[in-house]
Amino acid sequence: MAKKTAKKAAPAKKKRVELTARDKKTMAALVGLADEVVRAADKKRDPFLDIPSRTLSNVRYSPRKGIIEMGTSKNRRQLFDLSQAKSYMRTMLVASGCKRLLDEGKTTSLRGLYYMLKHTIEGSKENTFDDQNECDTIIEDTEVLLSAIREELHLYAENRGALVGAITVVDKGDVIDCSRMGSGGYAIPSIVEPDIIQLDPKKCHADFILHVEKGTVWQRFNEDRFWEKHNCILTHGAGQPPRGVRRLLYRMHNELKLPVYCVLDNDPWGYYIYSVLKQGSINLAFESQRMAIPEAKYLGLRSIDLERYDLDSVKIAMNDSDKKRARQIAKYPWFEKKRAWQAEISRMLKNDCKLEVESLISKDISYVTETYVPERLAEKDWLD
Repeated sequence: MAKKTAKKAAPAKKKRVELTARDKKTMAALVGLADEVVRAADKKRDPFLDIPSRTLSNVRYSPRKGIIEMGTSKNRRQLFDLSQAKSYMRTMLVASGCKRLLDEGKTTSLRGLYYMLKHTIEGSKENTFDDQNECDTIIEDTEVLLSAIREELHLYAENRGALVGAITVVDKGDVIDCSRMGSGGYAIPSIVEPDIIQLDPKKCHADFILHVEKGTVWQRFNEDRFWEKHNCILTHGAGQPPRGVRRLLYRMHNELKLPVYCVLDNDPWGYYIYSVLKQGSINLAFESQRMAIPEAKYLGLRSIDLERYDLDSVKIAMNDSDKKRARQIAKYPWFEKKRAWQAEISRMLKNDCKLEVESLISKDISYVTETYVPERLAEKDWLD
């Protein structure tokens, strides 16, 4: 009797993914990269990519817009140049991986994309990537090349930051009342684009946004229900705010017409965080138009507070790195011509010390929420 052979099961067909308008635009840009390779091959030309330079020399400040912008300088990356071939291949590999994510309607972390693309090239001992930093650099190159932020490429970083207050958002169809999120608050996602997070002015009753530097300080404001007493939205970014936090602050400011006040430490790093929120990041200047908030106000500790609140016993001495950073920040074009900021940085250097927001606990456990910030707001005592 003839032996029956089992039929192999046909691979399951993947469900067709309906692309959003934003995804269609990103997909067209990705496919365009591949089309350029085909066109170059047809014409027997060397395929190349002209990638905007992500250097300080290619960054400029626009006084009219109040943000940092990327210049026009570009670096050419050619396939048939031995010194550039690997970078060219990696760029196309990242673009291919992002296209796959869009095709399947899925997202992944930066780490996840690294593992998606990491392998040894057949017939060689060369790896596509040896470590994640190499992949992350190419992701940033791909962003500027396509004029698409990584969230539009379906990539996300680790979530950091939280929100609580008088607003209801819709997160992937789930209605989230941010005034009923307990002690932990609503964890701000890495991807907060309109197709993921919907904001409705009718469901926001806040008068302003108070952004604090650290989660520990945010916890004091939340526990004291500052957001309820002062009818605001309270956020933090766990130090230097990640892109998801910056992007959501930008959207709430522009779509809900809410002013943004920043409670940060009185040190060069607090000043830098404010600079990134207000004018944008020097390293990622191409993102400023969708993340920077030129109208944001600095409501953090000031150099004058050392005497004004008698904080001499809780000051922190500045080291050489702090002083160098302070002088660098003073020369930023957006601070250089502002007398108030020059006086602030000069006084901090003269004091030769830093002050953390937490230092106000030396006055009272809730001094920052019940006295310091309410007084600064009432007197409009902030830096711009």
